[in-house]
Amino acid sequence: MQDNNRSFWASIMPVTRHLLVINIIMWLATFVFEQTGMIDLNRWLGLHFWKGSQFNPVQLFTYMFMHGGFTHLFFNMFSLWMFGSLLERVFGSKRFLFYYISCGLGAALVQELVWQFSWQSILASSVSGPAAGSVADIIKAINEGHAAFTMNDFYNSLVTIGASGAVFGILLAFGMLFPNMSMYIIPFPFPIKAKWMVLGYGLIELFFGVSHTMSGVAHFAHLGGMLAGIILILYWKHNGTLSRGNGFY
Repeated sequence: MQDNNRSFWASIMPVTRHLLVINIIMWLATFVFEQTGMIDLNRWLGLHFWKGSQFNPVQLFTYMFMHGGFTHLFFNMFSLWMFGSLLERVFGSKRFLFYYISCGLGAALVQELVWQFSWQSILASSVSGPAAGSVADIIKAINEGHAAFTMNDFYNSLVTIGASGAVFGILLAFGMLFPNMSMYIIPFPFPIKAKWMVLGYGLIELFFGVSHTMSGVAHFAHLGGMLAGIILILYWKHNGTLSRGNGFY
C-alpha cells in the first residue's frame, strides 16, 4: 500500500505537486490561525481593492494560494491535479509555472479592474436606511458619520482569494492543446470534447458575471485567468515555441 501511495505521488509532476502542497498548507494554516485567533491570513494575503488601506501589491501573487472553505480548495486542487501534470509535461516545468502564475496575475488584474468600474454600484447596493440614496449622497453620509462604516472600511471589504483564476487558465490551455479529447463531465451522461467544455465554462462565467449571479464568486477573475492563458499560448504558438509537435493542435 505504501509503495502504491508513493508511486501515485511520484507520478504527479514536480511543479504541480509543489503547487498542491503549498495550497493545502496555506489552507490548513489559515484554518488553524482562524480557530486560535492568532492572525487572519486572508487579511494580509488575500487580494484587496487597491483603494483600501489593506491592499498590498504582493497580494496580486499571494491571493492565489489562499482558499476559503474545504469545497473551494478541493475543486481547485482537483482540477490542478487532473490537468496540471499533463500540461506540465507539454510545457516543461519552468514554463508551466510561469504560465500558472501569469494566469493568476491576469485574473487578479482583471478583478482589480472590475472593482474599479463597479465599486460604486456595489456600495449603493450595500447601503440601506437613512444613508441610502445616490452614490454621492451615500459617500456624503458616510463621510459625515451617518453610516456604520467608513469608505476605507468599504474598500477593504472588497477582497478575493483562491487559485481559480490560475486553474481556469489551465482549463483553457487544456482545451486549446487537446481540443478534441473527449471527457465525461457531471451531470452529462455523454462525452464532451475539451474545446466545448472550455467554451462552455467561459460562457457560463461571462453570464454569471454580467448578470451578477452568484455574486460572491469572482467570475470576471476566472475570465481574466483564461484571457491571460490564451494570450500566452497564442504568443508561444506565433513565435514557434509551442507547435503541433509539442502539443498544440
